[in-house]
Amino acid sequence: MDERRAHAAVEAVWRIESGRLVAGLARLVRDVGLAEELAQDALVRALEVWPRAGVPENPGAWLMATGKHAALDRLRRDRTLERKEEQLVNEAGARFALSAAEVAVAREEDLGDDLLTLVLTCCHPVLSPAARTALTLRAVAGLTTEEIARAFLLPVPTVAQRIVRARRTLKEEGVGFTAPAPDELAERLDSALEIVYLVFNEGYTATTGEDWMRPALCSDALRLGRVLASLLPQEPEVHGLVALMELQAARIGARTDTHGAPVLLDDQDRARWDRLLLGRGLAALKRAEALGGALGLYALQAAIAACHARAPSAAATDWPQIALLYSALAERTGSPVVELNRAVAVGRAEGPAPGLAIVERLLGEDALPGYHLLPAVHGDLLERLGRDEYARAAFTRAASLATNARERELLAARAAGADRRVP
Repeated sequence: MDERRAHAAVEAVWRIESGRLVAGLARLVRDVGLAEELAQDALVRALEVWPRAGVPENPGAWLMATGKHAALDRLRRDRTLERKEEQLVNEAGARFALSAAEVAVAREEDLGDDLLTLVLTCCHPVLSPAARTALTLRAVAGLTTEEIARAFLLPVPTVAQRIVRARRTLKEEGVGFTAPAPDELAERLDSALEIVYLVFNEGYTATTGEDWMRPALCSDALRLGRVLASLLPQEPEVHGLVALMELQAARIGARTDTHGAPVLLDDQDRARWDRLLLGRGLAALKRAEALGGALGLYALQAAIAACHARAPSAAATDWPQIALLYSALAERTGSPVVELNRAVAVGRAEGPAPGLAIVERLLGEDALPGYHLLPAVHGDLLERLGRDEYARAAFTRAASLATNARERELLAARAAGADRRVP
């Protein structure tokens, strides 16, 4: 096989199989860091073998079997792990053999359990959010350290240190590769969902840099969310998060113009919204609702996104329903960011004055210091009331706080527009 094509095949398989590979190896060695090393060894071996021998019929199983061989070799070389080697040999038995029959032996349900355990281990609350994010993208999503650094505009050594520290913390805190106890599952799952959505949001509206979006990060988060939904089909909030991400991702193609400048929701060409993703998102929301009980935080946000998705035009958007959903969300969270979003919805449903009252209360409470969207929304509502001088000041303040170049340009342009209208 052509070497270039073989390397492309290895990369594609790695993207799909790396999470399951690390999970399966972690079950054997009970150490996420070591499992990652073994998975990398298997990847290197594939890069050596596949260009000569061709891509195997079941590449994921080939990588798993190769990784298991490497695990056994590693254990044999390490005299301090002799007892563990004997235990693993007894447990795994002939599954370590690289025969065609043994390569296909991996049971899908076991791999599913392993993958879920890996996600919940990487997102353990003992780790900081930054460490959880880096480790999850590395071990579960299969991103390289360089790719993670590039996605978040961070130095490669910074990301590498986070991953190393995360592995060390898990070991020092005695967090083994085991499924959480029933009383720990809710907290661990909440942590996992939080990290997946954090990754998605960083891709959907980048915090810093020249580009407003980083769609590759959205894709990675969607992949992680879909994996969780397949592993936890009875968890409504998992489906709620997937629904939210699918519905938001559907708008990515319409969120920038040909020059990469942001296009706000009201001005987007809805024909450019991805109909497949919209359908998937609405179906995931329906699954979350069908599981019963009150909608969770992600499902509530998905219901808001669904109102936009179902509207044939900006003018047809059901803003009163969106305002009600934001009220429910604000009551559940007490979040000033949610309250700011409610102000936007109220401003559209009832007029700018009621929305402005909510924003000015938030300003009076100094609820979101340094958050650029607070003066941005303030400026928008003031502009709609014809108070252009004050709107100009608000947009100027928002632009000074924005850390993303594209967003800063948009807010500066709105300040200039308001300035031209000032008598």
